[in-house]
Amino acid sequence: MQINRLIEIVYVLLRQKSVTARELSERFNVSQRTIYRDIDTLSLSGIPVYTEKGKGGGIGLLPSFILSKSLLNEQEQNEILSALHGLSSVGTAETDQVLNKLSAVFNKNAATWMEVDFSDWNYADCGYFNEFKTAVLDRRIAEFDYYSTYGEQTHRRIEPVQIWFKSKAWYIKGFCLTRQDIRLFKLTRIKNLTITNEHFSARDLLASQQSASPPEHQKPDISLKFKIEPEMAFRIYDDFDDYMVEKQPDGRYIVSVTWPDDNWLYGFVLSYGEYIEVLEPEYMREIIKNKALGIAKKHL
Repeated sequence: MQINRLIEIVYVLLRQKSVTARELSERFNVSQRTIYRDIDTLSLSGIPVYTEKGKGGGIGLLPSFILSKSLLNEQEQNEILSALHGLSSVGTAETDQVLNKLSAVFNKNAATWMEVDFSDWNYADCGYFNEFKTAVLDRRIAEFDYYSTYGEQTHRRIEPVQIWFKSKAWYIKGFCLTRQDIRLFKLTRIKNLTITNEHFSARDLLASQQSASPPEHQKPDISLKFKIEPEMAFRIYDDFDDYMVEKQPDGRYIVSVTWPDDNWLYGFVLSYGEYIEVLEPEYMREIIKNKALGIAKKHL
């Protein structure tokens, strides 16, 4: 389409001081006459494009266009490029394209003062991110098999409305047609995803809820208190906020948190090995003891 070609020509001219009609015709697979008509169209629309004949000539933009091309100030331009640079870490090709185009429009290099990496040290990806992005933007129903915290498999059909990143994991928020309620699904527990060609109408879900419901099968939060040995100090400051931690005179740490009572919690406590003791609640002490004994029996 001509409009797309005209926009692309402007991007090319922003990146390059001068380009020949022949180069543009080869790039867009059109005749040089078509390119000259495009240049006339750009000129009539107010874009300060010019042509220079002879050796070393070509098509270019007046420098003043680069200086007055945006209502955004320098700081705002840098903030936009930085935000796009961070978003590009999720691996969307479209974001990289927009980043490159805006860098040319702003006459700046892409921001590189920060690096965002959502993957863990096992190099696991965020799972189905691009597929759900398409489903959200196109309002297409998604189908998949979902595995709960307890390994239970169910088949779901949802109207996806938002992708979340929370507590080191990606989630898809959507209206579950199976449960007839808005739910949150962890992407790593989703298998056999299909983005259907069935479209849905927007529901007023985001406005009515300030936060999403907990992920499927997540139990209510409980108050916990741990005693952790000094050898685990390096992990304490990774796993807990300062207000949760109270250092004792003997070097040990008392940690108070409010977390969901589920299998993730038991695995987290056991990952501290012999360097942790559950102080509260009492029933949690019994659960951890039995799980530790079960592990020991398997290694006798």
